[in-house]
Amino acid sequence: MSLDGTYDSANIFAKILRGEAPCAKVWEDDHVLAFMDVFPQSRGHTLVIPKGSTARNLLEETPERLAALMVRVQKVAQAVRAALNPDGVVITQFNGAPAGQTVFHLHVHIIPRWADQPLGRHGGGQMADMAELQDLAARISARIE
Repeated sequence: MSLDGTYDSANIFAKILRGEAPCAKVWEDDHVLAFMDVFPQSRGHTLVIPKGSTARNLLEETPERLAALMVRVQKVAQAVRAALNPDGVVITQFNGAPAGQTVFHLHVHIIPRWADQPLGRHGGGQMADMAELQDLAARISARIE
């Protein structure tokens, strides 16, 4: 999919927001939902998505919603760091399929990194164990201030 197009309300993140698909929820408020990536690039890979938005990517979002999203991305990233003690944290966001975007609902990746562990491939690999994701979600959630 290109940078242009119409929002597909049947995308997996829209289904998660409506409660039609499960997720390992980390945290939510009136503006965002944070949950574990089921195809993680590293242990603790967390996604943050805006609620009430039909933006397919960052370029389509309103400045007000984007500001609210990024403040909350920082909050969740701080909790990921506190819970998992990684050596570094990648915060990334893709716009359009050629850039690596696979779900066309605006979302931000928080990916903890450890110096001695390789990073998994984005959008590939094996689906994570849901019990492990739930455990990680609880550990991160407990550190959100």
